[in-house]
Amino acid sequence: MGVEMVPNSSDYRLMSKRAVQALLKFKERNLFLRGMVPLVGYPSAKVYYERKERFAGESKYPLSKMLKFAFDGISSFSTVPIRMIMSLGLIVILISIGLLVFTFIQWLRGVVISGWSSLMISIWFLGGVQLVCVSVIGEYVGKIFKETKQRPRFTIEEDNYTPKFKENEQKFRD
Repeated sequence: MGVEMVPNSSDYRLMSKRAVQALLKFKERNLFLRGMVPLVGYPSAKVYYERKERFAGESKYPLSKMLKFAFDGISSFSTVPIRMIMSLGLIVILISIGLLVFTFIQWLRGVVISGWSSLMISIWFLGGVQLVCVSVIGEYVGKIFKETKQRPRFTIEEDNYTPKFKENEQKFRD
């Protein structure tokens, strides 16, 4: 859904001080660390291990919590579901146009069910138009959503220009 993540990973990580400081610049309250850490952009390495079967007790993380976690991840980082609704709306409109053609052919053949065609075509067409309109509004809300997060646009790994900048700034002031 557009979230850059390390597959099959957890939230437990070893991070450098620089990476943590860059991560702290994200002002979000709903933290989805599995998606946020790759956004920081520093080099990373993976440590693979074999996960052993639980030897005591049962997991306190039921399916409902896992689904909520997945929804949080998708809704925190992606506007793909909104675009999927747009596609669904366009498909529904195409189906209504297909129904219109089918109904016209049936009318030419003399097979007509009174009221069915106008009702079905209008329901399908208006339903598709509504889905498209909702997704257009959703695109605007998605852009507002991304802007309100105030995520840093980029992270500077190394600053080699600060001394020269301060030197030139001092000359400019003099």
